[in-house]
Amino acid sequence: MSNAIFNIPPATNEPVLNYAPGSAERKALKAALTHARSYQADIPMYINGKEVRTGKTAPLNPPHDHKHTLGVYHKGTKEHIKQAIDAALAARHKWAAMDWEQRASIFLKAADLLAGPYRYKMNAATMLGQSKNAYQAEIDSACELIDFLRFNVQYMREIYTQQPPVTGKGVWNRIEQRPLEGFVFALTPFNFTAISGNLPTAPAMMGNTIVWKPSNTQIYAAHVIMELLAEAGLPDGVINLVYVSGPEAGDVIFSHPDFAGIHFTGSTEVFKGIWKTIGENMPKYKSYPRIVGETGGKDYIIAHPSADVDVLVTALARGAFEYQGQKCSAASRTYIPKSLFPQVKEKLVAEVNSMKIGPVEDFRNFINAVIDEKSFDKIAGYIENARKSAEVEIIAGGKYDKSKGYFIEPTILVTSNPAYTTMCEEIFGPVLTMYVYDDERFEETLKLVDSTSEYALTGAVIARDRYAIDMATKALTHSAGNFYINDKCTGAVVGQQPFGGARGSGTNDKAGAMINLLRWVSPRTIKETFVPATDYRYPFMEAE
Repeated sequence: MSNAIFNIPPATNEPVLNYAPGSAERKALKAALTHARSYQADIPMYINGKEVRTGKTAPLNPPHDHKHTLGVYHKGTKEHIKQAIDAALAARHKWAAMDWEQRASIFLKAADLLAGPYRYKMNAATMLGQSKNAYQAEIDSACELIDFLRFNVQYMREIYTQQPPVTGKGVWNRIEQRPLEGFVFALTPFNFTAISGNLPTAPAMMGNTIVWKPSNTQIYAAHVIMELLAEAGLPDGVINLVYVSGPEAGDVIFSHPDFAGIHFTGSTEVFKGIWKTIGENMPKYKSYPRIVGETGGKDYIIAHPSADVDVLVTALARGAFEYQGQKCSAASRTYIPKSLFPQVKEKLVAEVNSMKIGPVEDFRNFINAVIDEKSFDKIAGYIENARKSAEVEIIAGGKYDKSKGYFIEPTILVTSNPAYTTMCEEIFGPVLTMYVYDDERFEETLKLVDSTSEYALTGAVIARDRYAIDMATKALTHSAGNFYINDKCTGAVVGQQPFGGARGSGTNDKAGAMINLLRWVSPRTIKETFVPATDYRYPFMEAE
């Protein structure tokens, strides 16, 4: 491995395009959307650089227009998982032996391709396949994925250049960062194309080879990521993309002796099951697998009586309802002081009632569809249960319709019970539950916030009183891996707010930071002595 220091330009965050009427980017994105809807894609798996089509296909439909077919993907079996593992293991030695700067060049090229010719194709695929509006797609599938690629290269360089201090003559100490011994499994979610791109590429960047299984509802954009990486020069077998059922993938992968780690984003229950399976299979493995996961959240915003109402209302409107609340970080529960509640209610309900709902192709729509019928039915169930409860009042939204797309109105519940179901359970949809507390019970309410949920992903405090901010920051130390002051609890930026949570929300290995990349290497310490000792005796042993 080369130890050369290369002049890689410092990573900077990709500027976010605004897609305003009349802008060049708006015209280009509209054209990409029209093109994507004009034909049906035939999407293969990718194993050892080859396109694999099984003939057993499933359709891909826009969640906001589920009668339209964007294309089909080819479903795989356990045999394809085995082939993907074999391909990853066959590619491992050559990929690991490649100088790190050569690997870096591939991912830097991918970032530049995405910032340029692939930007609108990737955004259009995310908008159509995952029902994201133009801005949400831009900050996700373009900017955040570009940032992951560029910042991770910077972190990789820093990791490789960290060496022990020189301590004396005659000895040379050095650290070698080796890829893990085996293959890494990337299991990725539907809601962020950037996460789906980062989970396989981060360990690959560090010299590992990957078997990647995306969510079925993200395959449309995952396919574009593979096209992007291939054009950037990623060698065959380094990342292998397969479309199989979770149980089939798990049966093969978690029983394989060369399984070296999992990079996961998804539900808490699935992650707990994976952890249990890995533990039970430990005798089968050559080494202890790395388990890295970001899971669920029941994210909160707590307002102090000193809060600016307009700041609070905006934080709630955006934090709860952007991308239909389908963010692990979305504001799902909020605690409002009684003195502010009348103003907050009036302004927030007005904001929610102004939100336009519809397909992503109409850029005026703030709210689009939830991801699929299963999710739609689950969220609708929460709303109906709330409608029947004596402890809950629906003050906005509450309607839903899946005749054309899986549309659910942004919905606000007010509960008299701080332990009501929607204050505790992750919904993953456009439902915000409010609890009103007595102003003098702020400190007591902080304890309630900290103890209500098993999760600890994101949270926020809105206040102008600095003592209140200090109190909340300390009281909520373990309640959120990403904590926000006077802002919404979503929108972490790579390199600025490394992302992850603890408790039931995951291992907190911070995507978008060096911490994450360190999980994908196994250091070897090398000590070389230039003039070795030739006698076992020490001076203290000599006679007086």
